[in-house]
Amino acid sequence: MFWLADITSMETPSNHSHSFAYRQFSHAQHFFWAQVDALGRNITDSVSYTFKVFLMVYLSLRAAIYDQSQGLRTVLGVIGSQIYFTGWQAMPLITVLALATGGIIILQSSMQLSLLGGASMLGNLLIVVIVREVGPLVTALIVIARSGTAVASEIGNMRVNREIEALESMGINPLSYIVFPRIVGGVVSVLCLAFFFNVIALTGGFLVTRVIHDMTFQFFAASLAEAMTLEDVGLFFLKNGFSGLIIFVVGCHQGLLVQQSSHEVPQVTTKAVVNAIIYVTGFNLTITTLFYLNQILRLGLF
Repeated sequence: MFWLADITSMETPSNHSHSFAYRQFSHAQHFFWAQVDALGRNITDSVSYTFKVFLMVYLSLRAAIYDQSQGLRTVLGVIGSQIYFTGWQAMPLITVLALATGGIIILQSSMQLSLLGGASMLGNLLIVVIVREVGPLVTALIVIARSGTAVASEIGNMRVNREIEALESMGINPLSYIVFPRIVGGVVSVLCLAFFFNVIALTGGFLVTRVIHDMTFQFFAASLAEAMTLEDVGLFFLKNGFSGLIIFVVGCHQGLLVQQSSHEVPQVTTKAVVNAIIYVTGFNLTITTLFYLNQILRLGLF
C-alpha cells in the first residue's frame, strides 16, 4: 500500500502539468476565436456602413429627380453656395500649398535629373507625382479639413434644432434639398480645386525653380504636353470625382445620425473626418495599384 501511494504521488505533478497545458491551450483558443469574431464584426460593420453611404447617393439623386417641391432654382442656389464655400474660399490655401509642393518637387527632381542627364524626363516625373498622386490627395485632405467637417456639423446642428423635421413637415425631402446639392457642389468644387492645384503647382513651381535653373518655359511646357496622356485625364476625373463624392456623402450621412443632443455633433464630425480620410486614401491607393499593375502587364514584365 505504501508503494501504491508513492506511485500516485509521483504521477500527480504530471497530471497537474497536463491540466495546466490544457488550460493554456483553451485560453489561447478562446482568445484566437475572440479576435476572429471581432475582425468579422468589424468587416461586417464596414461593409454595412459603405452600403448605407452609397445608398444615400442613390436616394438623394432619386429624390432630386422625382421631388420638385422646393424648385430647381432653390437647389441651384444651395449648390452655388456650397461651391463658393468649398471651392472659392479654399483657393488661397490651395495656392500656398500648391506653390510649396510644386516648388519643392520640381526643384528636387530637376536637380537629380540634371545630375543624371535626364532632364527630358522632368515632364513624366511631374505628371506622375503631382497630377496622378499628390494633387488629388492633398486637395481631398484640404476639403475634408474645411468642408467635410463643416457639412457634418451643420447637418448635425440642423438635426438638433429640428430644422430637418420642419422641412419634412412642409413636404420638402431633406435628401433633395440638403444632401443632393451639397454632393453636387462638393464634386464640382473638388474637381476645380484639383485642376487649380495642378496648374499652380506646375507653373508656379516652374517660376520658383526658374530662379535657380536655366530652363525655358517652352522646354518645360513641351515636356509636360508630351508626358500627359488620356489615361492621366481619366485618373484625374476618377480620383477627384470620387473624393468629392465620398467626402460630402460621408459628411451628410454622419450629420444625419445625430439624434437629439448637441454633444453628438463633435463626435459625428470626428467620425466623418476619419471615415472620409480612410475612404479617399484607400480608393486612391487601390486605383494607383491597379493602374500600375496594368502598365506592368502591358510591358509584359509580369
